[in-house]
Amino acid sequence: MFFLRNYKSVIFVIFLLILALVLLSYNVKHDTGGGYFKKIVLEAAAPQQNVLSISTKSVSDAWQRYILLVGLEEKNKNLNKKIDELEANLILYKEGYLEAQRLSKLLNLRNNLNYQFISALVVAREQASLSKTILINKGSVDGLKIGMPVIAPPGLIGRLIDVSWHVSKVLLLVDENSNVAAMLQRTRLQGIIRGAGFRGGILKYIIKNQDVKEGDIIISSGMGGVFPKGLLIGKVSDVEKPDNDLFFKINVAPFADFSQLEEVLILASEEKKSK
Repeated sequence: MFFLRNYKSVIFVIFLLILALVLLSYNVKHDTGGGYFKKIVLEAAAPQQNVLSISTKSVSDAWQRYILLVGLEEKNKNLNKKIDELEANLILYKEGYLEAQRLSKLLNLRNNLNYQFISALVVAREQASLSKTILINKGSVDGLKIGMPVIAPPGLIGRLIDVSWHVSKVLLLVDENSNVAAMLQRTRLQGIIRGAGFRGGILKYIIKNQDVKEGDIIISSGMGGVFPKGLLIGKVSDVEKPDNDLFFKINVAPFADFSQLEEVLILASEEKKSK
């Protein structure tokens, strides 16, 4: 009895081992579909296998999404780069197109006059409210002289008032110091256009009983020998009749847009050659 009490636990463990061996042996001999014990082990392992499978699939899907996003980001960068290049090219093409249009008008103006010309680019503008002048990139070494007329489509814009070796200053028609002998194309009435700044110009010395209409075209008269006859200047925008004055006050809207001058032509003497 003492022996059984001391080794009771050991005997119980041995009994369980023997029972497990008997069950295992029985299952091997009679259960072709897998033993009961094996099924228990398989069922117990299944959740862990499912978790592992799901985790593996999640990691794989996340990695594939990351690779896809990286690829899309790279494609997006390339597309944006191509768009920027196309926009830059479009700007260049548009600028070239506009320049071609300006030069075409300049060439047409040149072909309609029997003068030799010197072409120039506007390089600076006078910003003062009263003074309206521009600087061009040609000077005395190019044959320019003070007093030469300057034109741009569609006609007269001013004259040279200062000439250095490589740069010259042009007094524009709208400058208040500018005076140009002009006439109405329709009636041939003659007067003097004085610059009026942002308002354009004023045609003076036309008597009030003469035929003047809004919209009449004004051209250079050629009087005084400074400007050739027939250059377009502008049109009558308004006709006023001051009470205490013998003459009309005729407001003139110039044809040229002085704020957008880029290329000009200087009228040289007929003996000069184009440059």
